[in-house]
This record gives sequence, C-alpha cells and structure tokens, in this order.
Amino acid sequence: MKREVFIERVLLFLALSSIGSLLLITIFIFLEGVPLIAHAGLKKFLLTSHWAPTKGHFGILAMIISSILVTLGAMVLGVPLGLACAISLAEFSPERVKTLLKPTLELLAGIPSVVYGFLGVIWLVPLIRDYLGGPGLSLLAGSVILGIMILPTIISISIDALSAVPDLYRDGSIALGATNWQTVRRVVLPAARSGIITAVILGMGRAIGETMAVIMVAGNALKIPTSVLDPVRTLTSNIALELAYATGRHREALFATGIVLFVIIMILNFTASAITRRR
Repeated sequence: MKREVFIERVLLFLALSSIGSLLLITIFIFLEGVPLIAHAGLKKFLLTSHWAPTKGHFGILAMIISSILVTLGAMVLGVPLGLACAISLAEFSPERVKTLLKPTLELLAGIPSVVYGFLGVIWLVPLIRDYLGGPGLSLLAGSVILGIMILPTIISISIDALSAVPDLYRDGSIALGATNWQTVRRVVLPAARSGIITAVILGMGRAIGETMAVIMVAGNALKIPTSVLDPVRTLTSNIALELAYATGRHREALFATGIVLFVIIMILNFTASAITRRR
C-alpha cells in the first residue's frame, strides 16, 4: 500500500512539474512581450506590415499573413494525401501491410526538420525556379515541405480514428448491399469525423509552428505575398533569424511575436480537444 501511494505521488509530481514548466514558459513570454505591445499598441502591432525594430516600427501583419498562407498551402497538400493514405491502410490494406507501413510512416516524424529543409533547397527549390519561375525560395516551396512534414501526424491520428469505428457499422452497411467504398464514404468516415478533424487541426498546429525547414526554403522576405512564387517570412522564421542579436525593444518585439504564435497554437489545440470531447 505504501509503495502504491509513493508511486502515485511521484506520478502526480511529474504531472504537476509538466504543468508548472508550461506555466513558467507562458509567464516568461508574456512578461517579455506585453510591454512592447503596450508601447506600440495592439492594433498597430498586428495590423501594420512595416517591420523595422531598430527604427521603432513593429508591424507583423505581413508575417501573420505569410504564416497563414504557408500553413493553408501545407494543408491543401497534406490533408488529402494523408487522409487517402489513412483510409487505404485502415480499410483496404491487409493487416500485415498495415502493421509494416504505419510505423514506417510514423518514422517521418522523427526526421529532423533541417533535413527536410536541406532536401527542399537541393531538389524542390531548383524545380520551382526552372519550371515555374521566380527565385525558387517561395511560399510554394514552404507549403510543399510543410505538407510533407505534417503527413505523419494526419495519417497516424486518422488511422486511429478510423480503426476506432466499430466493425458492427461496417457489417451492417455491407449487409444492406453497400460496397466497401460506399461503406467507408457514407458510414466509416462520418463516424470517425471528430478524430479526423482533430488530426487536421493538430497537423495545422505543427505546420504553423515549424521553423528551420521554412527558414531554408521560404526566402524570408518581409512583404505580403501576392503570388505563390513570392518569398515570405513566417512568425517562427522571424524569431529564429533575429533573436540572436536583438536587444531592447527589438527583443521585446520578438517575444511579442512569440505571444501571437503561442495564442494561435493554443487556440488550435483547445479546438482539437473540444472537438474530441464533444464527439
């Protein structure tokens, strides 16, 4: 009994330490970034595009738009491909093939992002430059790389959601004369909808928070893009590129950028949790 109580307290301490670490990080980011937002004004900080911290200009609108566009581009590529792969493995592949391929696909999540960025610079950027025009380092390149990087998240969670649908649903649909594809499309997918939506939202959070790969392939231009071939700079890229030498208000502005990013990702995570609980 004493041993069980000891283990319970150790686990409770570990859980509270994780929550405490998150709380400390949150407090630190807000303490560092809020003074700049108060100084520049929230409206001016979020709704202007002039970023020149050494001259007192702290507008991050261009980076917010760039982050959203890169993420949306990644979702356009990653969601259909990831969902198609998940349906194929969960519903139409033999168990042996599923057992082999699912862990293999999940290994993609363990590849460092700098490797994705390097492959993008070596292969993808020259292809875009030679066949589509522009500098190659662009919104399109960033979207493609991120679309590949979010595949493990979308595939893994979607497979779990599809596998959680009771076989009774499938058997009942087939007994009524539906084909396998009709069963998947009209019965299994609606039943697994909440899990699939959660996978998409978590993949979106992964994409909007990615840094190194985007720095390497997106071009890092401080402007609102007008084409998918234009270079862009995301919120994460801006923090990573400038924090090493930033001081004073400049440093506070980067932490304020982190607050914006933090809020966006927390909204996505809470949305995913709410959808999962509701369903």
